[in-house]
Amino acid sequence: MFPALETELKQEVGSHRPAELHRNPALDQKTLPDPYEDFMYHHLQYYGYFKAQRGSLPNSATHQSVWKNNPRYLLNSSLGERDDLILDTLQKEKLLYSLVLSSPLLRSRQLLYDDLNGVNPQLREPQDLFSFFSGRGPLQAPRWPIECEVIKENIHHIEWVPPEPEYFYQPTGNEKVPEIIGEEKGIVVYQLLSVPTKGSYFTSSRVGGKRGVIKEPTVMLQGPEDNTLLFESRFESGNLQKAVKVGTYEYELTLRTDLYTNKHTQWFYFRVQNTRKDVTYRFTIVNLLKPKSLYAVGMKPLMYSELDANIYNTGWKREGNEIKYYKNNTDDGQQPFYCLTWTIRFPHDQDTCFFAHFYPYTYSDLQCYLLSVANNPIQSQFCHLRTLCRSLAGNTVYLLTITNPSRTPEEAAAKKAVVLSARVHPGESNGSWIMKGFLDFILSNSPDAQLLRDLFVFKVVPMLNPDGVIVGNYRCSLAGRDLNRQYKTILKESFPCIWYTRNMIKRLLEEREVLLYCDFHGHSRKNNIFLYGCNNNDHKHWLHERVFPLMLSKNAPDKFSFQSCNFKVQKCKEGTGRVVMWRMGILNSYTMESTFCGSTLGSKRDTHFTTEDLKSLGYHVCDTLLDFCDPDQTKFTQCLKELKELLQQEIQKKFNELGQDMDLERSWSDIPLSDLESSTSGSDSSFSDGLPVHLLNIADEMNQKKMLKKKKKKLLQTRKQRNEQYQKNYLMRELKLTEDTPGMARFASTLQKQPTFSRNLENSSSSTMRNEKPRFTKSKKPDFTASWSPKRSTNCSLTPAPGIKPNWPQNRYPATRRGCTALAMYPSLHIYTYP
Repeated sequence: MFPALETELKQEVGSHRPAELHRNPALDQKTLPDPYEDFMYHHLQYYGYFKAQRGSLPNSATHQSVWKNNPRYLLNSSLGERDDLILDTLQKEKLLYSLVLSSPLLRSRQLLYDDLNGVNPQLREPQDLFSFFSGRGPLQAPRWPIECEVIKENIHHIEWVPPEPEYFYQPTGNEKVPEIIGEEKGIVVYQLLSVPTKGSYFTSSRVGGKRGVIKEPTVMLQGPEDNTLLFESRFESGNLQKAVKVGTYEYELTLRTDLYTNKHTQWFYFRVQNTRKDVTYRFTIVNLLKPKSLYAVGMKPLMYSELDANIYNTGWKREGNEIKYYKNNTDDGQQPFYCLTWTIRFPHDQDTCFFAHFYPYTYSDLQCYLLSVANNPIQSQFCHLRTLCRSLAGNTVYLLTITNPSRTPEEAAAKKAVVLSARVHPGESNGSWIMKGFLDFILSNSPDAQLLRDLFVFKVVPMLNPDGVIVGNYRCSLAGRDLNRQYKTILKESFPCIWYTRNMIKRLLEEREVLLYCDFHGHSRKNNIFLYGCNNNDHKHWLHERVFPLMLSKNAPDKFSFQSCNFKVQKCKEGTGRVVMWRMGILNSYTMESTFCGSTLGSKRDTHFTTEDLKSLGYHVCDTLLDFCDPDQTKFTQCLKELKELLQQEIQKKFNELGQDMDLERSWSDIPLSDLESSTSGSDSSFSDGLPVHLLNIADEMNQKKMLKKKKKKLLQTRKQRNEQYQKNYLMRELKLTEDTPGMARFASTLQKQPTFSRNLENSSSSTMRNEKPRFTKSKKPDFTASWSPKRSTNCSLTPAPGIKPNWPQNRYPATRRGCTALAMYPSLHIYTYP
């Protein structure tokens, strides 16, 4: 869909970097032809893009005067749409580009050029997959489906943290439940008609969306006394479909479903103008799909006033009264709808205000942030920005590689990897704020951040689904499907973001161990922040996947809930990132779920989360990663002991519910841990919808080709061969059992010999610590221990991020905190993964 020939000329024109002049080897017989250029000339000729004979093209080195006097001689005017290019205001750039668009010979954009001297017609290698930001170049404009109308205004919100906690809404019991009137009795004051119809699918995109004149979807005001609100949502991440005025100050709102689907209405983000002060407005969203919502337990909508932002420098606030979430009283015989209603009093007359389900974080916000990183002379030394791939609409999916330069190849090979991603579900902007907090800290000059960059290679995909974020989807990409159910996909062209992410991680696993994978999400039904993981049945690593979440709960006790964590692998979640990465060999593979509402824990109990709260979680992830790999194993072993005690309590509770007596000596090992876990389902798309109709045949054909390519397994022909294979397998199993830790390898038999549960815990823990030492796990790379420099050891205060205080329970862990005492005991730092 996006051939290499369609590389954007804007990346070259806007970068302001003079490209090197190259002589065309095909035109200069004294030099050998370039293989890539030779291939591309044949390719262009075959498809009709190249119209002239190669020998007839002038060489720029010898025909500069021809170019200067007749620039139209070289290039064709049919290069493509000019409106999807972002040009610089410099006149020389505009002049150059206008000249480039007007030659009768070539339609390719694969040209080397010089800003001052002209264009050299030598083909260059495509740079899309290896491009990076240039501080001198413009940002890439978002590409929209051609059905979407887009306003030209640039929407921007300031970041602001409320000085006082924003408490949950406390229902009074007198909240009004308005009946749905509809457009038959009301007045439609806003309606989008330029949206894909049911059954359609994505075909193409362009910057600015739909061509032609932008129609006005709102009613015209009859005069200054007309108090009708003016709605708008045709901007990044906006998704209001229709507004119906059903009273003087009452409006019914219909959200646009995810594009190319007929569902997924949860996220909302829209603008209102022509407000009146000191009157009470009521808004009712009428087509929500989830039967349960955090709005039913105290969550408030977010409101942003532009006048407040300009006058008082205040941003998004939790506002609203008479908040009620209830079932829609209209029954059309199809899926039931639910309503959210609330009242609001605007702070100013003639104000422009925005409402949102959660703090917006758009694709343009991400690009501005990454551009600031690229322009930072210090951060750009250890943070490398690349393009992972192009999305379905042609938007860039960015990949960040963050690590300090290694002193030797052995040191570089010894580094483990950490993979983080966010916004696979576009309406879960919580993930972007956590990701921003992580990037703020890991790119800082904090000693902890420097240590992490010394120890690890961080691979970060900050926005997996830019298309969905741009158009205001809640769950899906432009393929009309949930990308977090597609990690097994073979359809690279239909799900490029997922396909390239999975293959990037697969290649990463071939060169180094991946210690941690975590995908940041948002949750619509539960408060607090928690992790979903995968339960490991290997007794050698029994409960180890739960250590990191438990440590994180201790570092952020007022935000993170370990009790809400879940480690069950459901069949409907087999295509998710955490399960696929776990099956690829990443033991610590997680989905981080952050509530849209707030906390029920500690000092933040019954208060909404702010963006600062979410960003602090990004810091706590870094903080916990250091605790998890601390050479002093006290915290790790203490967490394991605590996890076993918690598990014993859960099993006792399970037996009590079943009305049975618990026999620790015989029944302990017979209970699968997955039986203790509840469902992790938190969305209306937990079960995959399957592929869209237009992709079914493609998938079937690719599967058939894949099956034909597979080599058939050679069967053992004789009894002697089968016996030899059986003996080999038996010996391998016995060898594995003897290598396993005695207290863990034969866990069930050990329990029968031990009279009490506590003695078994002590023996298994002590035997583990006697037989295993801190070390790197085995890999193909040379084993290496990163030396601790004297300079680092003297600066061991490890100051946390500003305004954030680590909170380890002092009664659980030693007072030493990766400090000088521990470092003095370990002259060289070992990355400790498992005891």
